[in-house]
Amino acid sequence: MKKIIVVFSMFCITLSMYASKVDTLLVHSEVMNKTIKNVIITPESYTNNGKAFPVVYMLHGAGGNYVAWLGKAPDIKAYADTYQVIIVCPDGAKTSWYFDSPIDDAMKYETYISKELVSKIDKSYNTLADSKHRAITGYSMGGHGALYLTLKHQDIWGAVASMSGGVDLRPFPKNWDLEKRLGVYATNQENWEQNTVINMVHLLDGKDLKILFDCGVDDFFYDANVRLHKKLLERNIPHDYIERPGGHTNAYWSNSIKYHMVFFNDFFKTNLKKD
Repeated sequence: MKKIIVVFSMFCITLSMYASKVDTLLVHSEVMNKTIKNVIITPESYTNNGKAFPVVYMLHGAGGNYVAWLGKAPDIKAYADTYQVIIVCPDGAKTSWYFDSPIDDAMKYETYISKELVSKIDKSYNTLADSKHRAITGYSMGGHGALYLTLKHQDIWGAVASMSGGVDLRPFPKNWDLEKRLGVYATNQENWEQNTVINMVHLLDGKDLKILFDCGVDDFFYDANVRLHKKLLERNIPHDYIERPGGHTNAYWSNSIKYHMVFFNDFFKTNLKKD
């Protein structure tokens, strides 16, 4: 009986170690004239009158929604406590690709996330509201979105990561509603060229932005990630690139996010020392 009590007590202690709070925040988008749901995870130590925290934004993939990360990597609730950060998981619609669609005014997720949501988060929570304490990551479509948003808004995010990211959209003209967002490739080539991450490297100066991306060697986006890595090397843009066994799977993303959080934690710690 004593052994059972000891084991049960240890189990309870383990559960209490991570007591982050998960909420749903409704944010009205003026640019799309609709209300959007977002998961917000605050660490146990968070109080409305307490200290300010760095913020990590996590974007879901095609077909997902604002709760997708909780299902694919439940440990993110513990990471909010471990790394003392606020985690924000926006709803990016099933196939928004996180840009402002040049052909569909109902899909303006670049403006929503980079302006409306970030502003709302900083007004509603105790955040360290600058790029030195703000990071973003995502898987698949969300990996594209994280890089896309950061490359265009380096004043907002100081660190970015991507896992299994669709960093070159052009090889997939018939997939994931991309034609609905960018138009048919044959007659809208400029839309595709301007809104694919691998063509946006010219926006980087190689100075302050911290970049990490990874992809499984069995992933259908693997070739594009290798090409992005080589392009960054050619341009002398500092970055971390990792490839490991695995495909386009939940198991891969659940493992990958652990490394992204360490990367972001190092970034935040370095900047907190400078503050």
